[in-house]
Amino acid sequence: MLKVLLVDDEPFILQGIKVIIDWEKEGFEIAATAENGLEALEYLKKEKVDLIIADIRMPGMTGLELLEQIRREEISDAYFVILSGYAEFDYARRAMQNKCTEYLLKPVDRETLLKLLHKVRALSDRERQESKAHEEMEHAYFSRHLISLIHGKYDDVNLNYVKKHMKDTQGIRYVEIQKEQPNNLEEQSDKDLRNFQRELYDCCREFLKEDAKHCVFDVSADEKIYDIGFVYSENLAERLGMDDKTYLSAFRQYLVNNTKQPVIMLVGKKVPDISNVARSYGNACMLRSFQGFRARKEIYYYEDEVQVTAAGMVLCKQGLDQLLTTIEQNNHMEIRKAVEQFYEEMSQMGMNAESMNLNINYLLFQLIHLASEQDNDVNQEEILRLISESSFENGILRGSKVHMARFACEYGDYLSQLRKNVSRGVLGMVEKEIKENYAANLTLKGLSEKYYVNSAYLGQLFRKKYGLSFKDYLNNFRMEQAAGLLIRTDKKIVQIAEEVGYHDLDYFVNRFIQVKGCTPARFRKQMQQGS
Repeated sequence: MLKVLLVDDEPFILQGIKVIIDWEKEGFEIAATAENGLEALEYLKKEKVDLIIADIRMPGMTGLELLEQIRREEISDAYFVILSGYAEFDYARRAMQNKCTEYLLKPVDRETLLKLLHKVRALSDRERQESKAHEEMEHAYFSRHLISLIHGKYDDVNLNYVKKHMKDTQGIRYVEIQKEQPNNLEEQSDKDLRNFQRELYDCCREFLKEDAKHCVFDVSADEKIYDIGFVYSENLAERLGMDDKTYLSAFRQYLVNNTKQPVIMLVGKKVPDISNVARSYGNACMLRSFQGFRARKEIYYYEDEVQVTAAGMVLCKQGLDQLLTTIEQNNHMEIRKAVEQFYEEMSQMGMNAESMNLNINYLLFQLIHLASEQDNDVNQEEILRLISESSFENGILRGSKVHMARFACEYGDYLSQLRKNVSRGVLGMVEKEIKENYAANLTLKGLSEKYYVNSAYLGQLFRKKYGLSFKDYLNNFRMEQAAGLLIRTDKKIVQIAEEVGYHDLDYFVNRFIQVKGCTPARFRKQMQQGS
């Protein structure tokens, strides 16, 4: 309902306007009446309305003076309608210079008033839509700057913009929010996970209300992680008389209640201000890898999970060396035994998360070294990314013994294939598969299983030949097909997106911009103008 303030010194005029139409039926509510401009001014200083209908001549303060003052002092941006007699016609027209929406001649009849309300409703709807679009654009622009800070890749432009547009930037924690993945949960499709991610994001913004800027969609930008980033500030809790843990617990419970899904939070260590948020983000990423080592919780706090002591930093070198040997030999049975022994050793030693991290990092470093021994051109950074994804994937299961054993066996296969150098034949078959079935749900894992090749190794082949990951190669190929359809056909963009394999239009448009430098619509227009 749009709220209305009626201002007139003649009571029968006020009463007549109130009863001449069914205000509620038209989507309006008479919030208050005032006998003069001064009384109306005092009301507007305390309450917000959407429409003011005021007589032009009143004792103390005229309607025109009321209009001028509320605009000059920015007391109200409500739509303003002047009531005037015939003798005041020219006088009323001057009010239009002060953002007066309309003026009505007295006496006001029913049809004239209805026409006015329909006009105000239309103006309100249009402004609301424009405001929403502008707000969404501003939020997206802000998020880009904030993500730069979160990833630790920022300059003064990013930092100053965030500080200017974020109210609370002190006492910061980075919080990763995601759906919990229980052990018995069947694997969900990317589409389902993406849909839930968007639902979770909307719920986060609803909870935060005017602080919605603290919430960021898809911070990790990783195909296996469907996260929401939340930059917590201690002031958010203090305003509600809460401490950090009480506030975050309430936030999480709200998300669970509204999504009807289990949700977990990974909370980084508190840092002084927003410029240090990357440190807290790193803490949350570490917690992500440790979930499988620890008891299941609703909220993981870095301070509780990682207790660094000199005595606690122990390297299980004998167990690790045995595991590395079995991986190099690619004996799956022995690999599983070695993983079992390694985890048992860590458990018996009562290791904290930081010590576990040391051991896992040592293992990954040695695995990279083994790959380098087989192929001098191997991309170490790419290998680290691939093996990290393989060993710690699927939410709560990350870091579990089962997944480590599976990863170790897969890496053994990868090393074996490096030695055999089977790259040419396999890569040719996969390239043909992409050309013929690019619109299908092709994944590196699915193709590797189809052609009996390790997924990490297949990813390496694409990186070596094209300088791109498999995912980027597939996306680029799809974009070329989309570009061709944009030029050759008049199909709608949403239809083209579906035909080349994208069911999420926003994701398709963003990918197209990344590859072609402009939106699909602009690309089509440019090509048409060029021809």
